[in-house]
Amino acid sequence: MEVEKMDENEWKYHGEGNQSLVVSHCQRCVVLRFLKSPPNQTKTSEEILHHLQNIVDFGKHVMKQFFGENYVHHGEIIQLPLDFVRQLCLKIQPERPECRCDKDMDTLSGFAMCLPNLTRPQSYRLAEHRPLLCIEIKPKCGFIPFSSHVSQEIKHKVCRYCMHQHLKVANGKWKRPSKYCPLDLFSGNKQRMHFALKSLLQEAQNNLKIFKNGELIYGCKDDQDCVCDWNELARHLKPFFFPSNGLVSGPHCTRTIVKELIQVITMALLSSTDTCRAGDMKTVPVSQGRSYCEASAFNKELVRNGKHKLESSGLPRGCLLYKTLQAQMLDMLDIEGLYPLYSRVEQYLEEFPEERSTLQIDGPYNEAFYEKLLDLSTEDDGTVAFALTKVQQYRIAMTAKDCSIMIALSPCLQDECSEQRSVVLASKSRFTFSVSVLDLDLKPYESIPHQYKLDGEIVNYYLKNVQAKDDPVMSNLFKENEDCTLVLHKV
Repeated sequence: MEVEKMDENEWKYHGEGNQSLVVSHCQRCVVLRFLKSPPNQTKTSEEILHHLQNIVDFGKHVMKQFFGENYVHHGEIIQLPLDFVRQLCLKIQPERPECRCDKDMDTLSGFAMCLPNLTRPQSYRLAEHRPLLCIEIKPKCGFIPFSSHVSQEIKHKVCRYCMHQHLKVANGKWKRPSKYCPLDLFSGNKQRMHFALKSLLQEAQNNLKIFKNGELIYGCKDDQDCVCDWNELARHLKPFFFPSNGLVSGPHCTRTIVKELIQVITMALLSSTDTCRAGDMKTVPVSQGRSYCEASAFNKELVRNGKHKLESSGLPRGCLLYKTLQAQMLDMLDIEGLYPLYSRVEQYLEEFPEERSTLQIDGPYNEAFYEKLLDLSTEDDGTVAFALTKVQQYRIAMTAKDCSIMIALSPCLQDECSEQRSVVLASKSRFTFSVSVLDLDLKPYESIPHQYKLDGEIVNYYLKNVQAKDDPVMSNLFKENEDCTLVLHKV
């Protein structure tokens, strides 16, 4: 791709996170990712290149091993003409949210990551005129902590996401708590998954976005800036799901289209496009865990209807949700059990600071780094090596807990669908699709103290302000345990 020959007007602002900013090309299926930094903390070109190389290597040598070849797109590093980068920066600056403008896009090094545009199906080329639909979901942590290091019993009953919702509302981040519970989405039970996805559509927050031809049509651009009108969403989606325009307009039409959307998302999430066979996987029993969150609105609805048990279907091993959950479960000790081990590593580094590079805390993220993650023992032998392994596994788990899943859909005719293409069916239409995972930058080692403090704040707020008001009958529900397994495999 000869980026230097493309006019900067052919690129548009795509979004950004804490450390990087992304632009996408209007015609080609690529995006460019630039690093950001505060104005007074500009990095050298060598530091920028090293940082980007670490991101690429981590995706290539580590996360691909957990998620599979077909789900992870690590990209490549390219160098751009500085004049092109500066002009591009000027073009997109007015489109950036005000709260993101405290950091500047890197315009000095010329280095960027070139990645596929995951709002488009990845498995084959599309005709230029073919409409595109993409759903981005940030599923969050899909299991209840099973560690014996947990000090508050509530953490064994209510998931982190549901507890954190109340603190976020209290702090003014969101206007109301979402009914979404990650454990419902990760259950594999279609009824629970449908409820979870409907809850995300009702209160998207930053956990759901929908793009049409690359443009955001539903979800939050940034915190409070939300576009969440079901009728408007139905207007956008009607040509995808009912191309013959057979539905009348109105509430019934909206509900029907939303139901179709949820069904298609569920089927795509449960699909498997990974080539790794179950027999190639190494299954390691971890512990006993529960698959229900007592704070889930779905579970509370069951209680109101006089039901106290729901069958759990489980996730197909090849699907991306299953792989995401297994990576998340590398957090075997919970932050309460992990923090003392982090302190052990910190104490060692204070005494031997030159060992930081040897311990690979800041990379390189190569195959040797991945191999060390396969030690699943939880019996502490008192060594720095054990502590470091658990710290690195926790960082992987936190990365998986904060990743995003992209489901890209494009309508296809029946005679166009072949065995080589992944196809999902709706009532009146069919789609070729791809499922990918992104936001896979390794969580910083230095963020662990913040996570430990935040965990305490979330739990204490929930105990003080929420649990006391809940119906006490909820605490007696769903006491049965189910086996949880951690599956590690090489692709």
